[in-house]
Amino acid sequence: MPAIGFSTGALALGDVQHALALLRSTTANAVELSALRQNELPALVNLVNELDLSQFEYISVHAPSALEPEYEETALELLAVFQERNWPIIVHPDAMHDIAEWRRFGELLYIENMDIRKPIGQTASHLAAIFAELPQACLCFDIGYARQVDPTMSEAAQILLQLKDRLGQLHISEVNAQSKHDRLSLEAVMAFRRVASLIPADVPVILESRVDETEVQQEIDNAIRALDTRVALAIAGD
Repeated sequence: MPAIGFSTGALALGDVQHALALLRSTTANAVELSALRQNELPALVNLVNELDLSQFEYISVHAPSALEPEYEETALELLAVFQERNWPIIVHPDAMHDIAEWRRFGELLYIENMDIRKPIGQTASHLAAIFAELPQACLCFDIGYARQVDPTMSEAAQILLQLKDRLGQLHISEVNAQSKHDRLSLEAVMAFRRVASLIPADVPVILESRVDETEVQQEIDNAIRALDTRVALAIAGD
């Protein structure tokens, strides 16, 4: 399995240190430092030098999911702190107002596919248009969002097939009708297995499931089962 872990925002929204503490007793060797709300970004920048991240072989940062247009340049300057550390920066396509300005992050910019609430970024064709403007950027594939958009997983397969050379990180969770991230259900695990063989084995996996501290390791284990390529190949052959 590749590096696998959690988003800090899923474990403790706005409290990165507490989220990291919850991961210390688990097998997690990857983490996504979350600044999902605009006001969390400067706080994360100020805190980053104090964080013990020695447990993790893979680290990324999730930029705010929404930005006020007048704050965009400030956000870009703050995110440069993580670029200097060579950490991937995950961004929602609708959070970018001046898309050309985001080119400064090059291959460290990871564009995430979107859920049913969003006007763009849900399909392979939507994403291809975005990448045409960001030729160096990579893809953060949210498999839960893809299932919400198309429960048959056909669109998920199209995204993975057409953008396989850009795939840099995977988000995994159950995504409900309100676009909230829940624990993985058996139905989600079975759906994800249908496209798991299209995900390269070395792509880092970040869980976004909302779980309490007693469920963190179990959810990691569930994600591993969902991405078990041996099972996925057997299902695909049915």
